[in-house]
Amino acid sequence: MSSACAFAPASIGNVAVGFDILGQSFAGPGDRATVRRVAEPVVRIEAIRGCVSALPIEAERNTAGRALIALREALGLPFGFSIELDKGIAMGSGMGGSAASCVAALVAANALLDRPLQAGELYPFAIEGEAVSSGSRHGDNVGPMLLGGLVLATPARLVRIDVPDAWHSVVVHPDAVLETRHAREVLNAAYRLSDLVGQSANLALVLSGCHRGDAGMVREGLADVLVEPRRAPLITGFAAVKQAALDANAMGASISGAGPSVFAWFENRTDAEAAAPGMQAAFHAAGLASQAWISPINGPAATLIA
Repeated sequence: MSSACAFAPASIGNVAVGFDILGQSFAGPGDRATVRRVAEPVVRIEAIRGCVSALPIEAERNTAGRALIALREALGLPFGFSIELDKGIAMGSGMGGSAASCVAALVAANALLDRPLQAGELYPFAIEGEAVSSGSRHGDNVGPMLLGGLVLATPARLVRIDVPDAWHSVVVHPDAVLETRHAREVLNAAYRLSDLVGQSANLALVLSGCHRGDAGMVREGLADVLVEPRRAPLITGFAAVKQAALDANAMGASISGAGPSVFAWFENRTDAEAAAPGMQAAFHAAGLASQAWISPINGPAATLIA
């Protein structure tokens, strides 16, 4: 096989209480990468299409390109790759747009190897690619894209977190852009020790609640006391959107990734479907049009496509 195409889904980074280490994939939008194996030992970006096209064409400065460069170097491959990207996730949306490109490219390129790697083995290269865009090395977006569902992503390990199949998420994306680098700048000031302890307790409650299928524990823990208070002022209408989700029986709601998208978790699809219009109405009241998607928390992983 000389070429392969792969699709990587969008993601919810941080999942409120797991800054840079906890993420969830969700069904709906995503990026597609078509990769061809070439004789020259290089990586080239041939085309970028879709909802975002003004991205670096130089492989070193592109998330997909940098990920495949890292793959080539680590495996000592004598051949190279050419990449075409079809973007389905808006940049600066808080839905893992930069991560999806590099994961889709890696999954496609992996299919062209003489000895393909397991999905988890692609993780170091995905982190390398993601860092080009975000400016930091974190796996909360690429991890769930590689494995699917809810994933704990440490610097060296990916752990899939079991979640009841009935649990669903809503992501609402307003017609606005919030660059990841800017959203990270507001986090530079020191934090109180008591807030760090509180966030650790909330993360523990969420992970334990997911493992046990205990929605009450998740409701108690799914509250971001560290990042959300500093980023919320950057998102027009955030408080009202979050409150609309909570009023509709959400287990919790917060900022998706760096924002401006907002996500919420629900115990079933019916509640999620009922909540989405209210969340969108809150953005509309703030002067912003929006799109909404509903997905099982056990969302899809990146996969090869015809």
